[in-house]
Order: sequence, then structure tokens, then C-alpha cells
Amino acid sequence: MPESEKQPVVPHVVPYAKPPAGAPNVMVILLDDVGFGQLGCFGSPIETPNIDRLASRGLRFNRFHVTSICSSTRAALLTGRNHHAVGVGATQETSFALPGYNGRIPRSAATLARILRDNGYNTMAVGKWHLTPQAEYSAAGPFERWPLGMGFERYYGFLGAETNHWSPELVRDNTPIPTPDSPGYHLTEDLAQQAIDMVRSQQAASPDKPFLLWFATGAAHAPHHVTREWFEPYAGKFDGGWEELREGIYRRQLAEGVIPPDTALTPRPTWVPAWDSLSADERRLYARYMEVFAGFVTHTDAQIGRILDHLDETGLADNTIVLLMSDNGTSSEGGPTGTLNEAASWLGDHATVEEALEHIDEIGGPNHTNHYPWGWAWAGNSPFQLWKRYSWLGGVRAPLIVRWPAGITDGGSVRDQFTHAIDITPTLLGAIGLSMPTEVDGVAQQRVDGVDAHHMFADPRAAEHRTTQYFEMHGSRSIYHEGWKATSNFVSPLFNERAHITGSHSYDTDVWQLFDLNRDFSESTDLSAENPDLLERLEQLWIDQATANNVFPLFDPAANYPAHPHEYPLPREASYAPSNHPIAAGRVPSMFGGFVMSGSMTCSGRESGVLSGLGDHQGGWVLHLVDGEPRFDVVYGHQRAHLAAGRALDAGDHTVEVTMSAGDLALIVDGQTVSTGRFGGLFMFPGVTTAAGGMWVGRHEGLPVVDTYSSPAVFTGQLHRVSVTSGSPKAGPSLATTMRIAEGSD
Repeated sequence: MPESEKQPVVPHVVPYAKPPAGAPNVMVILLDDVGFGQLGCFGSPIETPNIDRLASRGLRFNRFHVTSICSSTRAALLTGRNHHAVGVGATQETSFALPGYNGRIPRSAATLARILRDNGYNTMAVGKWHLTPQAEYSAAGPFERWPLGMGFERYYGFLGAETNHWSPELVRDNTPIPTPDSPGYHLTEDLAQQAIDMVRSQQAASPDKPFLLWFATGAAHAPHHVTREWFEPYAGKFDGGWEELREGIYRRQLAEGVIPPDTALTPRPTWVPAWDSLSADERRLYARYMEVFAGFVTHTDAQIGRILDHLDETGLADNTIVLLMSDNGTSSEGGPTGTLNEAASWLGDHATVEEALEHIDEIGGPNHTNHYPWGWAWAGNSPFQLWKRYSWLGGVRAPLIVRWPAGITDGGSVRDQFTHAIDITPTLLGAIGLSMPTEVDGVAQQRVDGVDAHHMFADPRAAEHRTTQYFEMHGSRSIYHEGWKATSNFVSPLFNERAHITGSHSYDTDVWQLFDLNRDFSESTDLSAENPDLLERLEQLWIDQATANNVFPLFDPAANYPAHPHEYPLPREASYAPSNHPIAAGRVPSMFGGFVMSGSMTCSGRESGVLSGLGDHQGGWVLHLVDGEPRFDVVYGHQRAHLAAGRALDAGDHTVEVTMSAGDLALIVDGQTVSTGRFGGLFMFPGVTTAAGGMWVGRHEGLPVVDTYSSPAVFTGQLHRVSVTSGSPKAGPSLATTMRIAEGSD
């Protein structure tokens, strides 16, 4: 056919998607490590007036359930599927080559954000993400599981489990941004302003277009960071101890109808010491830890209030579904005594009471990553047993509030139907007038585990929509079925609780208990002896559910499960030029089993600044020059080493090198060993330090590792390269070490 007679190719243009008429805006507020009894409207003495105001016009759900760990709850919440069914059986720091634990949400489980975007919504995420495998944090991605790859159009926040609220590692969309360095900066305040700005600009451009705002705070996950003005009002409020706090929460919960009148308050476990058995110094220190936590929560409430006020002032509140929840129960990761350094405490390296008291007036500030003693976690989970990481109600039952003036008419009420995080996405879609898709981008969608329960918004007597739900985390297992709950007493051998909690560390010897939750709201009375046949049926039902959701093989630190392979193998050696952005920690050659780090430079005088560094004073290392003198410093809790050359470099070309072998360190300048030392702690494992941003080259932003330099500490000479070579191509921590670190960081 002659060229002149060929028909032109007409491009196929997909029309703009339109949301259903009158579609509401959606705002999901996701708190972190906030227990069932730690909000004012759920019985807490901690002041949360803005959240309470939300509850007064909305609904409180007192039988809402999550997975007991951060990443897993987020995966279930966003996809409407059970966490193992989408590969997030634990946190993103520990992904194995197993279907239930690979850490990679599949394309067959489209998220709420993607579904709403495809139906004409703008989608915005602000705050903590924690759904990207740590190996994929780098500038090379892959970006498929960053927020913009999972349906959000805009993002501002931090990718990992936690960050320092005074000096966070932040990402905008798919790009790391400089560490904020403004007077009085606080992350939660920044996040609230970013959320307001996103909504304001979106509405200015298209006021008729609905939006999804995902607002996930770093609070109240440790580190508990807040200025004195917020925690000083709580001075003396917790001097009566955790038993008094827990009993007071319980009485308020009864008075406000948050829990049924016949609810039993479960007793103090033996591993939580009686308050009156503590010394005066212990009580003074522990009370301060709790005062700071309370101030942290109240400060977070104030930032949430700023966003809610914006919705009110712009007339958006009436047709905006605001959903506020926590991702799991209270956190026990401060251990029995609390800690000034949360990362070190994951490995059992706690400051003594005497050491902490020396810094009591610094708690909450940038010098520490503090976490309260677990007695306060027990109190904050009133009336339940245990806490985060367990499938007891203290780990899996969390506060949930839903406000929607256009769709909820009995504001201030309590709903008591059994509900789970997997129900949130189908329920929100149902309220909007949408349903879960069967295909997205040509990919058939997998089984949806959640149920559309939005009829509960208008009907307090709506039938319970869920009769069965399994739970599993780190081997702690339970199942709910038709009002009954069977719960194992398994305690992971990896964590701080293992030496304290009464229970089994073996699947061969653990014991299941049975509870009638219709009559026993707090899971307090074991009925297994009276109902052995029912208990046996429920155990089998758990096995059936676990099999259907890829729970097996069960978590086992001795099994040495293979890690999920990276997109590209981790290099044994690499060389880096100076950069304004860090190298993701998960892409730096392993420093387990020994390493060699070398920096080559040209000096014109007595240079200063950082050649390479990772982390901060709570856990990290830095190779730097101070007035011309090469130094290497590494700190991690009580473990630390400081090597100094003892002389300044003169003008010219130089090489500064650090080697480590079996804990022995050497600082080498121009081929000559000038200083030696020893460091017995973990070295350069992603997640060990509180800073997940990675390794800096030629500068170090954020908080410094030692006080002999101030960030950004840009190297004043000409730095050519920094190279890192692993001492062992297979070097790496054991599974037990990996799990203990990473799950503690969740």
C-alpha cells in the first residue's frame, strides 16, 4: 500500500476517571504504638482533646483488631488482605524467601490508594510508610513499593520503622531531601503542615475532586521526642505508679461505656514489678519517662487538631470520612527499666538507673532516643494482657474512631462488632459506592479477606460481619471464631520478654488457652479445661486458616530461613564519590566479618569534616578529620571505640584507612598504623542505628556521632573517593540477631 493511502494510527486516550456522585473525601490517621487505653476518649488521663472531639462526633470501635506489628497492619489495612497473604508476615527489615514473609506486596493486591486513584481521587500520603523492603530504599529502587508505586500521587515522610523527630531522614515523592535544620523543628509539626498544604493546593486546583489523605505519624513510637512545654503539665501525674494508672484507665473506660460493665481488669503479671517495690530513684526516673510519653501524645493530638481545624475552616469536614486508629498495642521495647537509647536496648544494652538519672532533664530531647519501662505499656493496654508483637488482645486490639458527619448520625456512640484492619479498605470503598476490583493493570486480583462493613456506620445493631479471624506474629498465635478466642502462650525466645514472661519458647510445649469473648471482654478467664473439644477444633481451624494464608513455616530463629534475594546482589566492595545524598545502608557492602574502609584526598591545609559516616550518637560511626587530625569513632550503647592519628595531615595527597577484623580496629594513615582499638558491638547493620538514611560520603547530615564535629560537617579538602570492602562475602548476622534487631525497630 502506498504511504499516502495508509491510515493514521489514532492514539487511544483513556477518559478521566470520575468518582461516584457526592463521593466523600477520606483521611486515614494512623498512630503508632498507641495502646487501647492511651487516648482520652478510651479512658486515658493523657489529654487528647482533638481526638476526643473526633470521637464525640463519630464512633468508637471497642472490638477493632490489628496484626500486632507495624508493617503487617499497614499491609492489611491498605490491601484488605491478611498480612501473610500479601507477604508481610513481619516487618520490612526481615524479609525471607518465603511466600508469607517476603515483604513484597504483590500486584495482585491493589491498595486503597490505587483503587481510589483509578476512580477519580487524588491520593496523598504523609508520614511513616514502612512498606518498602529495606533493600529497596536506595536511589536505584526499585520504586514499585514506595508510596508513589502503590497508588499515591504525592508523598512526604520517612520510609522506615522510625526516625529521630528532631532530625529525621525524609523523602519527598521518590527523592531523599536534606535533613531539616531549622530552629525548633519537630517532625510531627512538619508532617501536619505538609498534610494541610497538600489538601489546600489540591482543593485550590480542583475543589470538586475528592481526595485520600493518608496521615501516619511517627508518634507515639519511640523515640519519644517532645519539648518540655508539652510534658511539664504532667509533672507528678504518674507518681502513683502504673497500677494506679491502669486502674484509673479501667474505671474511666467503664464510666464512659468504652468497655462492658462486667469486664474484668486482668491482674499485674509477675514480670512487671509492683510500683511500691521500686526505689525512690527508680520511681522518679520511670515517672519522667511516662511524663514525656504523655506529652508526646498530647503534642501529636495538637498536630492532628491543626489538620481537623483546616477541614472545618474550609467546609470539607462534613463530607470527609476521618478514620483514626493505632497499628498495634503498646510497646514494651523499653524493657523493664526503660532506656535512653532505644536501638541499643533491642540488644539488651540498657542504661542503668544511675546513668539515666544523670540525664533525666534531657529525656525527650535530641540527646537521647528514650523509651519508657514496660510497666507503663502494661498500664496503657488496660484492661488487656500483654502488648505489641503478641496475639493476645493487648497486641491485637487497638483504638479505632470513625467520623463522617454526612453518614454517621449518632456521634459519640460505641460500636462493639468484631472488626479487623483488613475490613477498612472494603468498608471505605463501600461507603464511597465502590467495590474491590477483580483486575488491575491486567493482573487478576487475589482473594479479598476483608468485608465491607460500612452499614455499621448508620446501624448500631448491624449484624457482626466477621465470624473468624486468625492471628500470628513471631510464633504467637490465636484465632477468633463465633465469639470464642483460642490463644497460645508461646513467647519468642529472641526478645527482652523471654527471660520474664511466663510461657513456652517451644512449639512442642506451648499451651493453648480458651476464652469466651462474648462474656469475657478482656480475655481474662481460661475455659480450656471445661471445653477441650472446642479448643481442639479451634486449634485445627487456626491451622486451616494459617495454611490458606501462607503462615507456614512458623517463625523459628534456629531454622536459618534464606533471605529474600535483592534485585541486585549486595556488592562485596564499592567505591563512592562525595554526594549530597546518603548511600542506602542496605546497599553498602556488609561490615560483618571484618571490613576495610579507605578514603583518598588532597589536603591544602589543616582540613576538617567527614569522609564517611552513618548513624548518630545513639548508634553509628564516622571517619573524619578534626583540625587536620584523622579520627575514627564508633558508638553503640555502652560499646564504643575512638581512634585518633595523633597528628595533623600536611598539605598534599593522603589515604586514611580503617580496618576491622574480629572486633580489632586499626586506623591507618598513608600506609602506617597510627591507632588501634576494639569494638565488640554490632557494626553497620541496617536498623542498628536510629538513622536509616544510610552512609554519607564527604559530609554527614543530621545528628553527629560524636561532639567533635557539627553537621553537615562538609569535608573542607578535596575528597576523591571512599571505598568499602567486606571482609567476608558471606558475612552477615544470624537470623536471631536480625530478627531481634529489626522487630524491635518496628
